[in-house]
Amino acid sequence: MNLQATNRVAAAVAAATRHLLPLALALAATPAFAHSENGVAIDFWGGFTHPIFGPDHVIAMVAVGLWGAFLGAPAIWLLPVVFPLVMAVGGAVGVAGVPLPGVETGIAISAIALGAMVAFAAKPPLWIAAVLVGAFAIFHGHAHGAELPIGADAVAFSMGFVIATGMLHLTGIAFGGLSHWPAGRIAVRAMGGVICLLGFAYLGKFL
Repeated sequence: MNLQATNRVAAAVAAATRHLLPLALALAATPAFAHSENGVAIDFWGGFTHPIFGPDHVIAMVAVGLWGAFLGAPAIWLLPVVFPLVMAVGGAVGVAGVPLPGVETGIAISAIALGAMVAFAAKPPLWIAAVLVGAFAIFHGHAHGAELPIGADAVAFSMGFVIATGMLHLTGIAFGGLSHWPAGRIAVRAMGGVICLLGFAYLGKFL
């Protein structure tokens, strides 16, 4: 690897660290997670901000985009489509009041597993990747739906969190595009490792 490529890797890893360090601090220092809005979120904006201001959601959703970009076509578009679609179903289940055990644990494990897939450059068959992403999406969707305040606009709220999820996927895809180059591939895998570690930090809150 030449000096220029090495510098690109260093810059990419530094950028990833700058963006994810605040998430690590939030996970380690505060008990007020994404799922404690006390009825504030009641509309499209509330749904839109729900995943964005939840570090547990952010790292998992970015990981979906990263993994899709790392795997290439057709996973690069299939995984970011499967996740919000299945998440919407999970959201409907949550709105209906149907209980789902271990939601917070499932969300944490989603970050661990998806981050590890990227970190270890895992390339399973496409259907396995899609099933894995879809299974984790249920937990994220249920968490959103279960916290919908009474009297809120469920449709607008759901549209908000689905669109925000798509944007987080696109963020992961954009960074994951670096994997087309050897130096960038290292940076993407490093990002996956950071996400995996953040997932363990979040999981530790429930053990």
